[in-house]
Amino acid sequence: MEELIQSIKNLAEVYSANLKGKIEARTEEMKADDNSHYLIYRVLGITFEQGQLIDSYQNTGRFLYKYAGSFLEEAATLCLNHKFPDGIKTKIENTLGQRPKTFEIDFLNSKDAIEVKWRDATTDGDHITKEHTRVKVIREHGLKPIRIMFYYPQREQAIKIQETLKTLYAGIKGEYYGGDEAWEYLKKYSGVDLKAILTEIANERTPENGN
Repeated sequence: MEELIQSIKNLAEVYSANLKGKIEARTEEMKADDNSHYLIYRVLGITFEQGQLIDSYQNTGRFLYKYAGSFLEEAATLCLNHKFPDGIKTKIENTLGQRPKTFEIDFLNSKDAIEVKWRDATTDGDHITKEHTRVKVIREHGLKPIRIMFYYPQREQAIKIQETLKTLYAGIKGEYYGGDEAWEYLKKYSGVDLKAILTEIANERTPENGN
């Protein structure tokens, strides 16, 4: 277990360094950006300085969201591999259509086809159609679709999409775990309390209240 915890800490260091590098590089690039669109910001009552901050945080947020998601999904996979070293990421043929040709399974352990998501904030109706096809294809391959998503989206429409997906998984005899249920499922399935490990790392790196 100590080796796993160290691996997760090392992973956090790599992602943190890469995120910092991306933000610094983009911040430098933005110094040469054309800011003529700030005229419209000002028309809407946003000062030049406020516009700079908004653009800066928007760019930073994009990187942060991407790296946060990739890190958590990879850390969760490390936990799954700790208990099931033969588990793999793989692709299966789409037997119900031409597009896409294949569907990816984040972690295949025997018959368990686990999809690991940190958060899914989509409001696209096509997403439901694609996910419906995906879980049916997984079933046709004789596997059980399992979805674990650690954080629910904030917006009402996105939440409704997740509720629809949960019903979809239940209807096809799969399993769907979101929010606290996802953390608990991972803990029970892998024997690793990832949330406790991440909380410890977070407290070492930055106090919870930001001070």
